[in-house]
Amino acid sequence: MKKFSLLGILMLTACVTINIYFPAAAAEKVADEIIKDIQGNAPQKPELDLKPEPKSELSDFQISLYKALDQAISFAISSAQAAEADLSIDSPDIRKLTTAMEKRFSSLQSFYVAGAIGIKADGLLAVRDAASVSLKDRNQVNKLVAGENADRQALYQAIANANGHPEWVTQIKSTFATRWISNAKSGWWYQSSGVWKQK
Repeated sequence: MKKFSLLGILMLTACVTINIYFPAAAAEKVADEIIKDIQGNAPQKPELDLKPEPKSELSDFQISLYKALDQAISFAISSAQAAEADLSIDSPDIRKLTTAMEKRFSSLQSFYVAGAIGIKADGLLAVRDAASVSLKDRNQVNKLVAGENADRQALYQAIANANGHPEWVTQIKSTFATRWISNAKSGWWYQSSGVWKQK
């Protein structure tokens, strides 16, 4: 009886253990969306083409068959998509941080263009060439960079918290690091293997 109860406890424990994996693809999508919003690069909605649809030459039976097939495929796709991992980016903390970063971006943009600041390999900003910044603006650029870096760190934690997995913060930061560099505009500086490069 003792062996049976021990085996039962082990089996029950095995059934309850669930591994939650970090949704890397969803994190990249979220990172791109947030970065594009901050930088004002949200894709424009395509204009609608209002040409009249050609008349169908299909019989009513063929049309209903195609509709039924379309519904079946749509159901299968939506079921598969529901099973995919998704990250939530809708929380008061996330909205507050992204709003602050959007406002700051207009001030940072000229320093990106001048090459004064760059994106480090960890996705944080650094003053890359202080000599290219006038003396009167150096304090401002240092404050902007410090504020941006603090908000980026807080954003990663806020995303992890909003999704109920505070332990994901390191993976979220790593994902954002590559996406900040990927979304950098031509002429901006970024760090790769400890070396500054211009995009």
